[in-house]
Amino acid sequence: MAKKTSDGWVCTECGWTTAKWVGRCGECQTWGSVVEKGAPKLTDVPSHVPTARAVRIGDVSEQAADRHLTGIGELDRVLGGGLVPGVVVLLAGEPGVGKSTLLLDVAAKWAQAGRRTLYVTGEESAAQVRLRAGRTGALADELYLAAETDLGTVLGHIEQTNPSLMVLDSVQTIGTTATDGSPGGVSQVREVTGALVRVAKQRGMAVVIVGHVTKDGSIAGPRTMEHLVDVVLAFEGDRHSGFRMVRATKNRYGPADEVGCFEMTDAGIIEVPDPSGLFTSDNADPQPGTCVTVTMEGRRPLLSEVQALVAPSATEKYPRRTTHGVENGRVAMILAVLERKAGLPLSSRDVYVSTVGGAKVTDPSADLAIAVAVASGSIDRNFPTRVVALGEVGLAGDLRRVPGLERRVGEAARLGFDLAVVPRNSREAHSKAPTMHGLHVVEVSTVAEALGVLNLARRRRPTASEEDRQRA
Repeated sequence: MAKKTSDGWVCTECGWTTAKWVGRCGECQTWGSVVEKGAPKLTDVPSHVPTARAVRIGDVSEQAADRHLTGIGELDRVLGGGLVPGVVVLLAGEPGVGKSTLLLDVAAKWAQAGRRTLYVTGEESAAQVRLRAGRTGALADELYLAAETDLGTVLGHIEQTNPSLMVLDSVQTIGTTATDGSPGGVSQVREVTGALVRVAKQRGMAVVIVGHVTKDGSIAGPRTMEHLVDVVLAFEGDRHSGFRMVRATKNRYGPADEVGCFEMTDAGIIEVPDPSGLFTSDNADPQPGTCVTVTMEGRRPLLSEVQALVAPSATEKYPRRTTHGVENGRVAMILAVLERKAGLPLSSRDVYVSTVGGAKVTDPSADLAIAVAVASGSIDRNFPTRVVALGEVGLAGDLRRVPGLERRVGEAARLGFDLAVVPRNSREAHSKAPTMHGLHVVEVSTVAEALGVLNLARRRRPTASEEDRQRA
């Protein structure tokens, strides 16, 4: 183990400092990122005459920050209305999710509007990018292409072409001799990102940087890279499904809770302005073991269908609990609530819960839909009408309020649903009508009450005295 020195130690990921070496950063919790560094020296910094005088904030012109549309509506939605001159965007996602295809389409549409664009690729050759552009129709006269891995050469291309938009694919492949380490290392990524941010602000050029992700899904590289850029976007999607989603996790020029929906096809990535139908089945009538809920992805309500299958277990001691698209822990909790509070015999039966279309449902408001689907599959009975169920289930079997109920119910009504089962007191005090957006709304307090409304409550076996009275 390293000995304590007077130089001090610093984390290369977040800049956290400590007096002695530790294996794990105390700030960002990264292992092996603490290295020895000389202690900073206090020196007198001479003042310089500023190149431009400070002005009142009200006197600054807003025209210099006018947004320009990318030509892709779903991406513009996430960005807050387009790209601002000088903005630096970091787009990260897993390999093969379609980052390069999406940004090549963005670069082509930007160039087709008569604005010069530079696309720098460090992972592919220029010929490979040209083949993909021909396949997806991403060709334009003002789109320039360069295959480079040196930061100095990339800056030279910017000087020569003078673009209004530059796409860099990806930051982990670009290196510079001014910093130690190999391309993709912590110091190299920090230096490359810092240089591009400075150039973007000086020239008023929008820059989109592609970043890799680690095994746990976080953005690879130092955490300071996310602080340097203006916008951080996460490109998500299941490789076995064509659905893709762009989610904003940081946005200095717009909302940071928006999502954009896309679909991967043979011809490239296309927008999906109305994605609700992707996560529900085509059955006109509800089937036993199914229930639809409305989740919130950012500000966008999305319908998701939950399916459940309850079957006798081959080993009653160890029944199977298999889930796909929903959290296994929440399903286990809901099954326990159904057994204790609704009287459903599930402890000795196999339960399989899945979503339709590869959707990943993490919104707690989907708890009631999972419970309804399991109850329907347990007694093999469907509903009399098209129903959406909303509500977070508590351990006492109670239902908790759902945020954004107005938008959720409105989306369900738009797609032709007839009934919404929601927690009690979820609506505003001034909106207690039996319908919302033309959809009948039933408020319930517990899971057992919700199952009773939907005629899914388990019928209690009559006692001997009750049977005698019935015969009499």
